[in-house]
Amino acid sequence: MSSYGRQTTSLVLYFNFHFFLSLFCYLPVPVVFSALSSNQQTTMIDLSNSLNASAGGALPWDVNKEPNPCSWKGVGCNSPTNSFVIRISLSGHSLSSSDFLPLVCWIESLQVLDVSSNRLTTIPPGFVSDCGKLGELKLLNFSMNNLVGPLPDFVGFSGLEALDFAQNNLSGSIGSELDGLVKLRSLSLTFNHFAGHVPTLLGKSKVLEELQLSANIFDGPIPAELVGYKNLTLIDLSGNRLTGSIPAWIGELAKLEVLNLSANKLSGGIPQSISNITSLWRFAANSNDFNEKIPGGITKHLKNLDLSYNKLNGSIPSDLLSAMNLQTVDLSNNRLDGPVPETLSPSLVRLRLASNSLDGKIPSAAIATHDKLTYLEMENNNLTGSIPPELGDCRKLALLNLAQNQLSGALPAKLGNLSSLEVLRLQSNNLSGGIPFQITQLPKLSILNISWNSLNGSIPPSVSNMQNLINMNLQGNKLSGSIPVGIASMDSLMELQLGENQLSGDIPRMPTSLRIALNLSSNLFQGPIPETLSSLSELEILDLSNNKFSVVSF
Repeated sequence: MSSYGRQTTSLVLYFNFHFFLSLFCYLPVPVVFSALSSNQQTTMIDLSNSLNASAGGALPWDVNKEPNPCSWKGVGCNSPTNSFVIRISLSGHSLSSSDFLPLVCWIESLQVLDVSSNRLTTIPPGFVSDCGKLGELKLLNFSMNNLVGPLPDFVGFSGLEALDFAQNNLSGSIGSELDGLVKLRSLSLTFNHFAGHVPTLLGKSKVLEELQLSANIFDGPIPAELVGYKNLTLIDLSGNRLTGSIPAWIGELAKLEVLNLSANKLSGGIPQSISNITSLWRFAANSNDFNEKIPGGITKHLKNLDLSYNKLNGSIPSDLLSAMNLQTVDLSNNRLDGPVPETLSPSLVRLRLASNSLDGKIPSAAIATHDKLTYLEMENNNLTGSIPPELGDCRKLALLNLAQNQLSGALPAKLGNLSSLEVLRLQSNNLSGGIPFQITQLPKLSILNISWNSLNGSIPPSVSNMQNLINMNLQGNKLSGSIPVGIASMDSLMELQLGENQLSGDIPRMPTSLRIALNLSSNLFQGPIPETLSSLSELEILDLSNNKFSVVSF
């Protein structure tokens, strides 16, 4: 799944009607006989018969086994009297026929209808016209079905607050179909095929709080009309074909908490007015065509910032990474230059600056106190100097990637303190000296890549301590001596790259877990190729070239 897809899915899970569902899904169901009116009792029985007929009896609604509809799974009644139905949830029953829907509209007290995660393809016209008269209906969820065609024209629905059509196959443009929803607070149309401009007629009273339109085919600019919806807390327009720039008026949406514009065709710069929104905690505009400098101050209130995969240039503003609440920053794959700012937020959990043109040294003083930092990625830049030993104080680091820079000096032994480290990538630098044995004490390390440096000395025998190591790449160095015999006990190892070194001696028994590759090429091995290699039955690549082997003995 693409990056914007993952982000959009997480937003849907986080925001999509959780507030509204919390009001209705956990209503207590007293153990008393139903006091439903005869009309509602009859309607619920008719609804049960219709559903079980179309679903092949798969729905657990059986009036013969349970005469009280208020006790049926997915049905909620008012408490404590159970005198009328207020909630019906038919989610996840593989329903394909929508014939039952008009029956639902006979329940005048209904507040919540959830038919998500089924196989519905159509919405009967009678459903929209009849249910539009239900003044109590607050939440309508048709997400994760197979609905096709245009969005229905919602006439009536005077009490509707939340509408979800996410993950269907709806198409066409959207005009005034939703403008009559005077109380609409949450709208999700994500993962459909809607086209045309972003809809702006979203309830005449303009009380909308959550607008989710990601993963469609909307084009054109971000419409100025949205500034009239002053209650907006969430805007997700990611994964469309929007063009133009981010308008400066975005800073007038004083209640905005999440703004996701990723994976569009937006250009220009990031507006300074973003910093005016004191409630904004997440701003994502990655995978666009922004091509100006990043303004200072925009992270003043943010927790999460993602501007990756753009064409942003210039240096990183000195204050961009220092905001006290800032937790994740991704500026990777841009055209940024200059140094990494000296001051980093103490709240940083993830910092990604990869694939830019950053230079200078890694700021050791800024890193030393970061006990929350979990991911640090600065690969593919022009960073110089040595690897700061202070990185060893970042005890929660799980991933450290400084590959493809111009770093020099020794591998700090203090990196052995990183007991949570799972991935260490330092390849393609100018590192020298030996491999500290402390590196081999990392208990959770699964990927170790220090290839294409100028490391010398022998491979520490203690390398066999790394029992969780899956990939070890030491090729392209000046390592000498023999391969440690204990390597045979590394039962998780699937790839071992030792080519282009100065290794010699006997080739020990290798772990049978090797499946991806064993590369011993361009070393000083001689004598017969050991018979033990024949036990690597699942190995895909074996490279023994450019050595001095003599006779094959197996």
